[in-house]
Amino acid sequence: MSENVGALVRRAADGDQAAWHELVRRYTSVVWSVAREHRLGPYDAADVSQATWLNLAEHLTRLRDPDRLAGWLATTARRESLRILAVRRREAPLEWADASSIVDGPEAGVVAGDRDGVLWRCLHGLPERCRSLLRLIAHAPDLTYAQAARAVGVRAGSVGPLRSRCLAVLRQRLVAAGVVR
Repeated sequence: MSENVGALVRRAADGDQAAWHELVRRYTSVVWSVAREHRLGPYDAADVSQATWLNLAEHLTRLRDPDRLAGWLATTARRESLRILAVRRREAPLEWADASSIVDGPEAGVVAGDRDGVLWRCLHGLPERCRSLLRLIAHAPDLTYAQAARAVGVRAGSVGPLRSRCLAVLRQRLVAAGVVR
């Protein structure tokens, strides 16, 4: 029979890592479901989850009723979800197409980081052969088509058409993601 929740909480509060991992295993779905009920995206839901577990770690020794941990986690996750939703309502998203007006400061780094993240996600969505070829061309632009063909494992005559198709698909994905016009 599995150990009751109160005993697990007490063991985790005493520093027992196995007890902590068991609590996380048992209740991760509760925390995530609360975040997703608030229609948060995966990144915001991950933030809610992280904040909820951090909050539990900070308050583990002060829980009034450790046997009611599921309710405590659900309430904490709900509060974190509402906090994130309130912050999102106050934010005005910056269109990447207009981000060229930001030249200096930390904003430029954040915008570039967001753009680069989308680029990498779009690139990782391509077939392996396209990813390999585009990475190779980006990192070694001086390679001949024959050298690139050998490295990727295609015929030399197909490097140009393959490159064009791969870049076209990548461009479509970037347009759909709003990174380029």
